[in-house]
Amino acid sequence: MSPSLILSRRDLDFLLHEWLEVETLTKRARYAEHSRETFDAVMDLAQQIATEHFAPHNRTADENEPRFVDGRVEMIPEVAQALAVFRESGIMSGTFDEEYGGMQLPQTVGQAAFAWFKAANVGTSSYPFLTMGNARLLLAHGSQEQKDTYVRPMLEGRWFGTMALSEPQAGSSLADITTRAEPQDDGTYRLTGNKMWISAGDHELTENIVHLVLAKIPGGPPGVKGISLFVVPKFLVTEDGSVGERNDVVLAGLNHKMGYRGTTNTLLNFGEGVHTPGGRAGAVGYLVGEPHRGLPYMFHMMNEARIGVGMGATVLGYTGYLHALEYARTRTQGRSASSKDPSSPQVRLVDHADVRRMLLAAKSYAQGGLALGLYCARLVDEERTAESAEERERAHLLLDTLTPIAKAWPSQWGPVADDLAIQVHGGAGYTRDYPVEQFYRDNRLNPIHEGTNGIQALDLLGRKVTVHGGAGLALLAATIGATTARASGTPFADLAADVDAAVGRLVQVTATLWGTGDPAVALANASSYLEAAGHTVVAWLWLEQALATRDETSDFHEGKRAAARYFQRWELPKVHTWLDLLESLDRTVLDTPDAWL
Repeated sequence: MSPSLILSRRDLDFLLHEWLEVETLTKRARYAEHSRETFDAVMDLAQQIATEHFAPHNRTADENEPRFVDGRVEMIPEVAQALAVFRESGIMSGTFDEEYGGMQLPQTVGQAAFAWFKAANVGTSSYPFLTMGNARLLLAHGSQEQKDTYVRPMLEGRWFGTMALSEPQAGSSLADITTRAEPQDDGTYRLTGNKMWISAGDHELTENIVHLVLAKIPGGPPGVKGISLFVVPKFLVTEDGSVGERNDVVLAGLNHKMGYRGTTNTLLNFGEGVHTPGGRAGAVGYLVGEPHRGLPYMFHMMNEARIGVGMGATVLGYTGYLHALEYARTRTQGRSASSKDPSSPQVRLVDHADVRRMLLAAKSYAQGGLALGLYCARLVDEERTAESAEERERAHLLLDTLTPIAKAWPSQWGPVADDLAIQVHGGAGYTRDYPVEQFYRDNRLNPIHEGTNGIQALDLLGRKVTVHGGAGLALLAATIGATTARASGTPFADLAADVDAAVGRLVQVTATLWGTGDPAVALANASSYLEAAGHTVVAWLWLEQALATRDETSDFHEGKRAAARYFQRWELPKVHTWLDLLESLDRTVLDTPDAWL
């Protein structure tokens, strides 16, 4: 059987078992029922379902996007058929507690398994992806009644979930949302307002849709401190748990997107009066947790979603790389630079040095990003199950620091991998006859949603590396330093020295930026800071992977070492260019008025 063009199972096995050693987690009580065999069985099942049921309709869904017909969504039947198979597999609840029907898989394994679905069909996979995040938030912050009422049907795949944050006039500026939640005598709330860009906001795929909605209770504090979080189901739920009357949540329209077309992206009106449950205006909502704590609660889902978006960007770049690699190995064109005989046979594209350069670059982005996403998933497992409170707190702080990078770095460089995949295909890549152009269009969303890359840059430099006296950056530097110390005396000591130099400068430049006493100057070039930090982290993870190859001499392991060398020599030097700009406290963007743009 030929290797998959969706993902590399060999690479996933290397990352899970040779590098992260996930089987060691089975010594912990939460994962004691598992083994290497159960982990591999889950991966086998994910690969099979993704290959047989998700990938085949990826192009069809792109060419036949959901339609808004008579107030309802219509979409190709293959989406529902694939999701039915997914539901029956139990993968939806795989990482959740047994109490809620889960398998208590490590997050590392769950993230690796779900990567197959994102790579095979990112549009169809979005429905369960958002649902799992919704359920996890309610388990963390919802009441027991909310867990029993909403989480169980979602983890069974009978209902799907969303998060409804943005509004037409507010976009990412959540302080400016205007959706209102009026308290009622029975303890519920009635919501009125409009939400936009709501992925999976309406469809006919499940019996019900559970919206998590940000809104403001009248009389609350101004800005983000006055935001509360509500469960607002599409259909109200009766006392016996069955679906009841329609709630006043109305689909106002669908957004037509460049890519990611299989996922409905909606405008929703709450409390429009089309449906009036109990004869009263407004959509019925149920407060989650305490009033005015909505944004911290929602970030529980947002942070998970951000890491998931980074994984999605990674695997879309990965599948693009694999398609380009296959094309380059089978397509013949031109002759080698040393050949002077025009009658000699043409060579394969992969035999041209510049094509190998593009493939190595794409490989370094895709496999570097995959390592980043799975490392963060392993930190989730450490945060949840490490033996000591100190170890759990350490994992939490490191994950918090890495989250903006885990979202933004793959979202920037995953599309570059797809861009290179198109370039390797040449003119063929710019046609719809080959799938690489769709991978690029699908991937272009990832720098935008769940907090744009610019917002991630402000979060990293403005908050994550400064809170608690810079403890997060210090921990990251120490963690990287432990790896570079292990590299002493190995063939990768020079890569370790280059990583150490990049980390040292990153720490130094961070102090320089905040030493100005002027936040505007410190944050003006935050995107360059994010790029520098991201490349430094991925260089570190390439060093980790190189060390994990040990003395193995297979083509796979040699390929890992070659990609690590590529990243060291072609990518890591960019860090110093970005840091030079930051260290100079450049004011170009600050001092350019809009009239000059």
